[in-house]
Amino acid sequence: MGTPISRFPVPALDELPDDVRDRIVAVQEKSGFVPNVFLTLAHRPDEFRAFFAYHDALMEKDSGLSKAEREMIVVATSGANQCQYCVVAHGAILRVRARNALIADQVAVNYRKADISARQRAMLDFALKVSLHAEEVGDADFAALHEHGFSDQDVWDIGAVAAFFAMSNRLANMSSMRPNDEFFLMGRLPKS
Repeated sequence: MGTPISRFPVPALDELPDDVRDRIVAVQEKSGFVPNVFLTLAHRPDEFRAFFAYHDALMEKDSGLSKAEREMIVVATSGANQCQYCVVAHGAILRVRARNALIADQVAVNYRKADISARQRAMLDFALKVSLHAEEVGDADFAALHEHGFSDQDVWDIGAVAAFFAMSNRLANMSSMRPNDEFFLMGRLPKS
């Protein structure tokens, strides 16, 4: 047996409630593997359901932010929160959604130097402030985002993604959640 994916129990699929097992199997069928976050959270089914319901509400809806921009928020804030799991996993998703093999590493290390637009940089400035210093958020932060064309609904989305993943980062770090090996190369090499 290799390195554990979590310091907490990881139940077998046949031990899980039907809805939780069905969600995990659907993800496995779509991606070809089961991301360890699903297995790590599965030992607490009510929290699993709540976590993924909110995740999906934030990350899968149509809004003024592209799916790649939402992943940028996750990668930048997770880097600041030193969350290896989320940087690696969402970095892979960002590379795929942005169709850019370099962007995730740039954003994770220092988004201010990344090859992104001024609009995206303003978005990440706000996301990092929400993630690390939410008590300092004020009118000037909203004004800066409005100058880049973000609506109040977009601002909520930026802040909600940053806040949700601040929690996720802490759970992943607390549980020693290990990124799947599959994530490391995903989106880095052109498909042959």
